[in-house]
Amino acid sequence: MSVTETGATIWLTGLPSAGKTTIAYELAGRLRTEGHKVEVLDGDEIREFLSAGLGFSREDRHTNVARIGFVAELLAANGVKVLVPVIAPFADSREAVRKRHATESTTYLEVHVATPVEVCSVRDVKGLYAKQAAGEISGLTGVDDPYEVPESPDLRIESHQQTVQESAAALHALLTERGLA
Repeated sequence: MSVTETGATIWLTGLPSAGKTTIAYELAGRLRTEGHKVEVLDGDEIREFLSAGLGFSREDRHTNVARIGFVAELLAANGVKVLVPVIAPFADSREAVRKRHATESTTYLEVHVATPVEVCSVRDVKGLYAKQAAGEISGLTGVDDPYEVPESPDLRIESHQQTVQESAAALHALLTERGLA
């Protein structure tokens, strides 16, 4: 099996508006240019198509992460680099996905996009922080709902201190180091 056929799940976790999806798409473009098979499992798209009907309770969030992890592992086991920019706020949910990959002998990397909530709330890509501040929504991860920071991710990206391209390059360097790019 050549390197381009080796699949892996690369889970980018972090707060809303941390830069997870932007970094994932930047890296996906670079990997495709290099000839890799790549899929991005965007959290918003998954909620619309695979997890419709789920809310944001702890149980529903766990179910959503488990579903995404299942699909990611299937793709990765078939030679796809799967980039998963999904908050996955709870350590036990992320660990369950990691264990599923280990059981199937599929590579799993956890990347923490460690952008401070103050920066995320200024970026506020989807207007969630403004809605939460106005009392229109509650349960916003990292504000009034918990986010359990990964203790030992494979990579921690400080996206607020570098460009999107630099963040994607740091992740690409990790993939290269692990024989995946």
